[in-house]
Amino acid sequence: VLDAINSASSGEVEEGSVGAGTGTIAFGWKGGIGTASRVLPKNLGGWTVGVLVQTNFGGILSINGAPVGLELGKFYLKNELEKADGSIIIVIATDAPLMPNQLKRLAKRAMLGLARTGSPSTNGSGDYVIAFSTNPDCRIKSIEDYQPQTIKVLPNFALSPLFQAVVEATEEAIYNSILKATTITGYMGRKVEAIPIGKVLEILNKYNVLNYDKKFKAK
Repeated sequence: VLDAINSASSGEVEEGSVGAGTGTIAFGWKGGIGTASRVLPKNLGGWTVGVLVQTNFGGILSINGAPVGLELGKFYLKNELEKADGSIIIVIATDAPLMPNQLKRLAKRAMLGLARTGSPSTNGSGDYVIAFSTNPDCRIKSIEDYQPQTIKVLPNFALSPLFQAVVEATEEAIYNSILKATTITGYMGRKVEAIPIGKVLEILNKYNVLNYDKKFKAK
């Protein structure tokens, strides 16, 4: 742990087959570390939500609704009941002032983002999510005082935009972890292939979902 802290650096987060993501597999392809974020509009608070994932699980990969896993012929339960999958780890950070129960609600929404990628969270999977706030306004100060403290937190009404941000960022972070991963040869010569990005693009074009966000803008 100390080595990890001492070697930490600021700037862009490394993604793909790095760190704890070196030995992971997702959807039958090389998994890894992925990250994504969302910033809410000012009228919705302007808060930032960041998501970091370590992908190590199964399912039938879907990107923007396109059945990528089916098209590539590598997916969960293709032939028979397979052995148990691994687990995904999801970390959510936000600068919104939230209480623990609100952060728990945020964490639950991350599983919706996971489902959008094609994962059913299979039996025995130990998927888990942690969420925290970096905002000092919601912290109870550690001082020797018997008087009540005043903290600032968002009302529950304001959480829905944050829920949307978590779902979107989780989904995108998972895609990034796979698309940034590289082929790895590990113990006993076991080789895990990176997903063929060229073929993925062909599939997305086939189902007309490449740059889909630009196709539905109001004219």
